[in-house]
Amino acid sequence: MADVRLASVSKRFGTTAALTDLSLDIEDGDFVVMLGPTGAGKTTTLRSIAGLDTIDGGDITIGGHSVAGLTPAQRDVAMVFQQYSLYPHLTVRDNLAFPLKSPLMSLDKAAIKRKVAEVAEVLHISHKLDNKATALSGGEMQRVSIGRALVRDPAIYLMDEPLSSLDAKLRSELRVELKRVQADLGATLLYVTHDQIEAMTMATRVGVLDKGRLVQFGTPRDVYENPASLYVATRLGLPRINALPANVFGAGAPSGATTIGLRPEHIRQGEGRSTRVTRVEHLGDQTRLHLDLDGHALVTLTDAHSALSPGDTLSVTPANPLWFDSAGARVG
Repeated sequence: MADVRLASVSKRFGTTAALTDLSLDIEDGDFVVMLGPTGAGKTTTLRSIAGLDTIDGGDITIGGHSVAGLTPAQRDVAMVFQQYSLYPHLTVRDNLAFPLKSPLMSLDKAAIKRKVAEVAEVLHISHKLDNKATALSGGEMQRVSIGRALVRDPAIYLMDEPLSSLDAKLRSELRVELKRVQADLGATLLYVTHDQIEAMTMATRVGVLDKGRLVQFGTPRDVYENPASLYVATRLGLPRINALPANVFGAGAPSGATTIGLRPEHIRQGEGRSTRVTRVEHLGDQTRLHLDLDGHALVTLTDAHSALSPGDTLSVTPANPLWFDSAGARVG
């Protein structure tokens, strides 16, 4: 594995700026997740590191060496795409072995067989090695797709929303598996997604992208608790942070604040402003309350066995609020 650094990287497609002055340090053994909506520059970041896109400015180094003039094959990276990208006519064994048969690898048959067996064991697909790719479930195909990258032992693994096409149960299972595999291998991994749950549960560090710019980078807890802007605050947290006028609870807003941001768990109940319950969602381990406060929607959490129902009134007051100015920047 190796550290990867992007220094003031820029990339344009015609008149559209896909990346603007992007600087990012990925340490050896890091599991970095880049988070952002469609068009934020996530995939372009991966493709630039892999050499599939040529950057217009800046530099990219892997293991301390610039890769600006190298082809994708020379950069020693492995990429997992959103779609499985398997050879349907080949068995799982042959799909896994295919990257190892490159002349650049210089491996004999015994070494290839041993490496395929090791990766299959790690991904719990040893019993599927002789199956054709077309005979696998979606989750198994994605495991094989990930395995095709793992057999390579590259400097860095690049993963482009590899779980997004799976159902919720499989996504949850593979999140756990992927984090386990990364930790066991000590792999350096850059993973891009728009799914905040993936970012919060897998990453050692999270980078939030906005229109090609890296607007915050840190541990998931730090980015969640100390967002630099309202935009960042809305990227992490489910339910999403509540954003209301700064004076909706009366005085107390710091100078320059126009918006108060309240995480659902940062709303104290039983005192303060009176609200009306508009909807109640019982989720088993907790209850989600949808409230109306002077025409502003507010979501908070309460006890799983709450007896509240639509039409009831509930008094609430802020606890640990976040404040933002008119441009969305953090205040105070």
